[in-house]
Amino acid sequence: MKQSPLTPVAPGAWLGMLGGGQLGRMWVHAAQSLGYRCMVLDPDPDSPAGRVAEQHLAADYLDVQALRTLAQTCAAVSTEFENVPAQALAQLAESTRVTPHADAVAIAQDRAKEKAHFQACGVPVAPHRIIESPEQLAEVPDHLLPGILKTTRLGYDGKGQARVKTREELNAAWQRLQDSAGSVLVPCVLEQQLPLKGECSVVLARGFDGSHTHLPVQLNLHRQGILALTEVAPGLLEPALEHELVQAALAIALKLNYVGVLCVEFFIIPRPKGGATWVVNEIAPRPHNSGHHSMDACDLSQFELQARCMAQLPLREVCLHSATAMINLLGDVWYHDGQAHEPNWSAVLAVPGTHLHLYGKAEARVGRKMGHLNLTGRDLAQVRMARDQVARILGIAPFIDSPT
Repeated sequence: MKQSPLTPVAPGAWLGMLGGGQLGRMWVHAAQSLGYRCMVLDPDPDSPAGRVAEQHLAADYLDVQALRTLAQTCAAVSTEFENVPAQALAQLAESTRVTPHADAVAIAQDRAKEKAHFQACGVPVAPHRIIESPEQLAEVPDHLLPGILKTTRLGYDGKGQARVKTREELNAAWQRLQDSAGSVLVPCVLEQQLPLKGECSVVLARGFDGSHTHLPVQLNLHRQGILALTEVAPGLLEPALEHELVQAALAIALKLNYVGVLCVEFFIIPRPKGGATWVVNEIAPRPHNSGHHSMDACDLSQFELQARCMAQLPLREVCLHSATAMINLLGDVWYHDGQAHEPNWSAVLAVPGTHLHLYGKAEARVGRKMGHLNLTGRDLAQVRMARDQVARILGIAPFIDSPT
């Protein structure tokens, strides 16, 4: 019998995860620390999460028998990536509790639907135009250039997008995206390129009963479309800005009737006469890179919050007990002058306040997320000193501080 969503799931029960990547791996560790047993469905027989879960179903996400086993065994199921087939979530929801629900994931999978949802919530977005045909491409207004052309689906970490300055570059980028898909038309969205002052994110958690909490607002830096650095500390952002971003994230979650952990990303835009405003960029219906700092700098991590949402456990206020920075560790740090080598972890871990999290991936590749490094300290100045020291050790390009 399907359990009521409002009934707490006691430790000792099974919880399930669609996806076996690093986010699933860190969720498994958090759920196990609460006393739950974990089942992971992922087609990769050597997936990071599958290797640490009590049971790994090495099958396709739409495999009927695997989904049946997951639903029959687990009191609740979640997902660690947004491109899981929404129909898999819908099928699971027929016989077990699922967070987030399939409709919310389907919106996050499509940038056109996502922007329409933001506008329906009354939160600002960048000027944009949906382009689904050559005719719509020809009708793009000039004021959207320069801009960023993005596929409406399956784009993340800078993939499926191109910066375009002129109409000629726009037409060429559109054609490249069409050619890459063969005979299938690839809908896109063109966003006006905005003068960014910064990028922020809010990771929130919402339960079946409507209760909610959130991590402190995070300041992010991207390089080549991939998150490179997140910083969180008291006073880093204006309190009024933090409040606005949290309220916007909650409005987005409420209108989705969202249950689970949700990340909402924002662009911070300078005002001509000083100060800043903001627009919503996108959502991720899962824990997020920018929330990894919570594993060492908060009393509740985003992965424990995910497990609490699934099990309908209390969602209390999250306490940030240390200033913190998170450095994404890509496969690039395993290579110097074209030669592969193991980074000097001993030197890194000798730096005060360092917390190393590696994802157990067998092969380091340039651009591949291999782990992250959390830095904690009494204040932002101390954290940034450690940040710069480990960046030098690992050969990561220096970080330049820019106040928001």
